[in-house]
Amino acid sequence: MYDAMKRHEVQVLRKAGLTRDEIAKRSGVSRRCVADILKEPPVEELVRKDVASDGKVGRPSTALPFASPIQELFKTEPDLPTVEVLRRMRLQGYTGGKTALYQIVAALRPRAIPSPVVRFEGVPGEFSQHDFGNLKIRYEATGKEERVHFFLSRLKWSRWSHVILVLDEAIESLVRALLLGLADFQGVPLVCVFDNPKTIVLKHDGPIIEWNQTFSQVAIDMRFAAELCTPGRGNEKGAVENLVKWVKNSFFKVRRFHDRADLERQLAEWLKEVNELRPSRATKEIPAVRLAQEKKRLRPLPIAPSEYALRIPIMVGPTGHVLYEGVRYSMPARAIGISGTLFLYPDRVKLIAGPFSAEHPRHPVTPGISWRPEHRADMLAHVSGERGKLYLKRQQLFELGPEAVDFLTEIVHLRRYTWKPEIEKLYELLTQYGAPRFLGAIREAAPRHLFGAEYVAQLLKETA
Repeated sequence: MYDAMKRHEVQVLRKAGLTRDEIAKRSGVSRRCVADILKEPPVEELVRKDVASDGKVGRPSTALPFASPIQELFKTEPDLPTVEVLRRMRLQGYTGGKTALYQIVAALRPRAIPSPVVRFEGVPGEFSQHDFGNLKIRYEATGKEERVHFFLSRLKWSRWSHVILVLDEAIESLVRALLLGLADFQGVPLVCVFDNPKTIVLKHDGPIIEWNQTFSQVAIDMRFAAELCTPGRGNEKGAVENLVKWVKNSFFKVRRFHDRADLERQLAEWLKEVNELRPSRATKEIPAVRLAQEKKRLRPLPIAPSEYALRIPIMVGPTGHVLYEGVRYSMPARAIGISGTLFLYPDRVKLIAGPFSAEHPRHPVTPGISWRPEHRADMLAHVSGERGKLYLKRQQLFELGPEAVDFLTEIVHLRRYTWKPEIEKLYELLTQYGAPRFLGAIREAAPRHLFGAEYVAQLLKETA
């Protein structure tokens, strides 16, 4: 039984026009299983030396008679340590020195036939290569070092390359950079080849691969087959690793950078040079010229990178918020306790929990929390008792950040008997003018020691 990713690969290759025999050969799936998979609906979710003739072997008078039992031993245990072979032969009566026996063992032990080096080539639109790289960069402006992470993508046939700086080597950085690379190719190849980064391969046990679920969904959504280099086989992964070395040795290690902005500018210039001006050493042609031909074999990108959302399971907490990466996003009060999905875009998030949904900027103006105005009123309506409503209003004011907390602290101490109406009025101004303008008024009032709702109201009117 083949997993979803392997079945998806078979379906992708079929859509590309390959015959069943070609699919079976490329994917490693039997022709019969290929036929069965194609009937399924599309995947949507997830040489030994003759010792007797060698007159130079040790002390044949004592060790040679044991060649036959050693030979039999290697038929069932070819990797048995030499010291263990010596121990077992001594149990069978060998009394000579270890050197003579070790020479017999070295001559008789089966040797693995080295695999031939196979060039990793492809036809137009077939392969792209992808990998992370990182190294330390020293900026001339400050003398400080920064470890720079980058993600590179290259079409194998045309040698068109895309390199982008990333914050880290986590799954979202990989996905966003991969999609930008495919967009730069102006299409999707049949197969995207990766080394075995822990970002996408959780476990690789022979033919059994445990994929990162987020990455698996990307492969399905973008209609490409993912292929991994086999661990321990340098002739397979060499092309991907050499690509990282090429970027380091051709760009990062031979240039000097004033600052981060200068690094980004020079990277863009270098990519233009290697893609559009300089012939590739391998093909003797300019990659842009070959890309014009290769694009005819690439499939359209199903979703623009800016519109692609990663899907993350969530639960609406008891305060009516969803917590993700240190930011709390508000939901309607009736969604509390309901599980759902967070759709993560580059610049925004969309939350769906049962029949309830909400959209928020990914990085809100108020650090750590994002409230939709209608959720403030909805949450207040579901709190019982005047005291509960008052403290909810005060809590929402606190959540605007340290400046709001300091401002309210002064009010509570200066107006210890009348701070409650102050809270009511300040909350009213927050809902009327919105968090950014409200915070602006507080920032203006605090240095002037204007601690009171009436002063905030006046400042908001003046800036209206």
